[in-house]
Amino acid sequence: MNLIIDVGNSFVKLAVFNGIDLIDKRVVLLKDVEEEIDVLAKGYLDLDNVIISSVGKFAKEPINAISKRFNVLVLDSHTKLPFKNLYSTPKTLGVDRIALVCGSINKFAKKNVLIIDAGTCVTYDFINNDNEYLGGAISPGINMRYKALNNFTAKLPLLDKEMPENIVGNSTEASIHSGVVFGFLKEIEGVIECYEEKYSDLTVILTGGDTKFLSKQLKSSIFANPNFLLEGLNYILQFNSNE
Repeated sequence: MNLIIDVGNSFVKLAVFNGIDLIDKRVVLLKDVEEEIDVLAKGYLDLDNVIISSVGKFAKEPINAISKRFNVLVLDSHTKLPFKNLYSTPKTLGVDRIALVCGSINKFAKKNVLIIDAGTCVTYDFINNDNEYLGGAISPGINMRYKALNNFTAKLPLLDKEMPENIVGNSTEASIHSGVVFGFLKEIEGVIECYEEKYSDLTVILTGGDTKFLSKQLKSSIFANPNFLLEGLNYILQFNSNE
């Protein structure tokens, strides 16, 4: 069995895979990671291989402690990957984006794929049907847009995301919801349209924390999968374990 450790800025996702099947997923605070791993190790005695992916800060001490118990792969720019990376600055490519691209190879091999990860930021990553990663884009996520309106103005309130009922906001709060949410949706649809003009056989994947909020509102034909990054990390671990 494989243990996936996906370290964010405040929280850590832990996932257990039996082959390609996700059988357990938990979200914990960074300070509770080692304790939760102990719980998982007792519940799944066959855990042996671990991959650690960190976009936040994960100290050497817990990594060393985990390495004493499991076969550990720490994902970075030197990790062997199942695609050709044509990014001009490969060492700066985030491990989360690497995992998403690998997830697309696992599910949609030899296809033109656009992966949209709607989280703190929204990232767009494209891999072509020659198994070449070309790059993509990074844009503010939906919650970041709400916070920006509050932080950079004197009077606009900080709101929780909410699907607006109408494009025409008849109050300040309704106008913020309309501007943020419809603007965000139109950005995503516009990016998809640009890729579809160039790649008629495009496959589009939507993942990330805002998947459920956004998926029903987007007009484009997409595959929505909130666990796509975890699946990509599991694929990387399997790929390196088989070498």
